[in-house]
Amino acid sequence: MTNFPPACRPRNSLFGRCWVALIVLMLSTANGHAATLQVRIPGAPPSAKGHASYFPKLLRLALEKTRATDGPFEIAYFKHPLSSLRQNAELKKGGAINVMWDGTNGEREAELLPVRISLLRELNDYRVFLIRAEDQEKFRAVRTLDDLRQMRAGAGVNWPSTDVLRANGLPVATSITLEFLFPMLRVKRFDYMPRGVYEAFYEQRVHASDGIVIEKSLFLHYQVPFYFFVSRDNPALADRIRRGLTIALKC
Repeated sequence: MTNFPPACRPRNSLFGRCWVALIVLMLSTANGHAATLQVRIPGAPPSAKGHASYFPKLLRLALEKTRATDGPFEIAYFKHPLSSLRQNAELKKGGAINVMWDGTNGEREAELLPVRISLLRELNDYRVFLIRAEDQEKFRAVRTLDDLRQMRAGAGVNWPSTDVLRANGLPVATSITLEFLFPMLRVKRFDYMPRGVYEAFYEQRVHASDGIVIEKSLFLHYQVPFYFFVSRDNPALADRIRRGLTIALKC
């Protein structure tokens, strides 16, 4: 039997009960004050600031809907706009951002984890054209895809739309960033930019002084679901966003 000095001898297991109480208190405190989730998102390029502001608001809504169950959060913008290609790379390696939003395709879903709730429903599936104002009559003569194949589209190098256009035999000139496409259109590197109906009107207003207009007689229809994406190493964040969006859809 161990002999404790009088000052250290436990009395009625009080010492043991104190440690148990302390551990319980620490656990309850930790549960009551969950760590703040840090969410880092890309800033929008100048030509997209108007329509792109929708996605951070939607993300905030999803996180607010899960605040009671998952705890507080903070959203911070990366200080510089990132191209779609760079966003993909940063998210994949757990770099400057941990959430992005974009159209989906097989390659993107192989590298990143989608939150499979479409953020735009079918609104992203209808594409009108940004063109040079002087070319409107040329586009009025287009009646078939074969007619359109005589012209060249402009799109981002890794946009899912680029894959769709090329798969349908439509020539495409590409750029790393959205912002480069507008001067390329102006100097006739290509003939038209297919843009989602939620994108085109804001972008046309930004570049109206360069003679860019919305084509009046044509549109393309193809399916490109638009999702939030996170790193494949962060399924908990994807799950929280998914649950928040699901709750919001029911309201």
